[in-house]
Amino acid sequence: MYKHTNNNQTSFLNFNQPIGLHMNPKNRWIILADLIPWNVFEEKYAGLFPSSTGNVAKPLRMALGSLIIQKRYSFSDEELVAQIQENAYYQYFIGLSGYQEEAPFESSSLVHFRKRLSFEIITEANEYLINPPQKDNEQDKNDLTPSIDSLPDTSADTSVDASVDTLSEQTETDKVTNKGTMMIDATCAPSYVKYPQDFALLNDAREKLEEFLDRFCSDYGLKKPRMYRFEARKNYLNLAKSKKRSTKKIRKTIRKQLAYVKRDLGYLEDFMTQGFALKASEIMLLLTIYIYYMINKNTCIKTKRIK
Repeated sequence: MYKHTNNNQTSFLNFNQPIGLHMNPKNRWIILADLIPWNVFEEKYAGLFPSSTGNVAKPLRMALGSLIIQKRYSFSDEELVAQIQENAYYQYFIGLSGYQEEAPFESSSLVHFRKRLSFEIITEANEYLINPPQKDNEQDKNDLTPSIDSLPDTSADTSVDASVDTLSEQTETDKVTNKGTMMIDATCAPSYVKYPQDFALLNDAREKLEEFLDRFCSDYGLKKPRMYRFEARKNYLNLAKSKKRSTKKIRKTIRKQLAYVKRDLGYLEDFMTQGFALKASEIMLLLTIYIYYMINKNTCIKTKRIK
């Protein structure tokens, strides 16, 4: 069961604060309480209680306000109740009519608050805090020309025309949209760029050669040769997923990947000697793969110079 509450609080000056406590009207929690449209969210919150019988639920402002305070300072449930009990600004923010020394609710009630308040309500509350809606009596958004009454006070050496130009430049600046993300630090790089390692590049080369062979066989009706692609993939993953990569294990994997690449290059050479040609976009890639294969081949046999 839920009963609508009157969110029009009395002035914080008459908030029944303890003797000697003066509440600051510029306090952030008082300003924040005026920004949030509690009545808008209360209509959605009341729909969660269709029954007219049973215990009366806590008001929405108390539930949502308590969760906002808890989220901002990462209080535990027990600590949050103690903070609200001791702080007059917190009590004003959650909608109490006056300061009270008793706790407004028990810590176990926060479990029900989190279950009832959906993620959509909390997200919409954040949007109101970031971009509060304009009032009905405000100027239309499409009218970018400011009125004379809305202009700031001018000094003796500043004219009204200068103020109009200044405001028009500000509106044009606000219209500029975001055009991307600028990375200030020159050393940072996207996480999806992997470090080029020899065994990984050889695996990529092998997969490209297999694509060439598959296209040859499908376009010209040739029989697919044995390429051991599953064994080659398994050999690559055994090293790629291992946490400790010894030099011996790396060199062993590179030798096997070189053997797979050599076999695929031999198949392509046989097809090309029979008169089957590559596409223009595949020729440069094949030459790059061949050069990289020769570099790693000479490295494995400990040759210091490539002829």
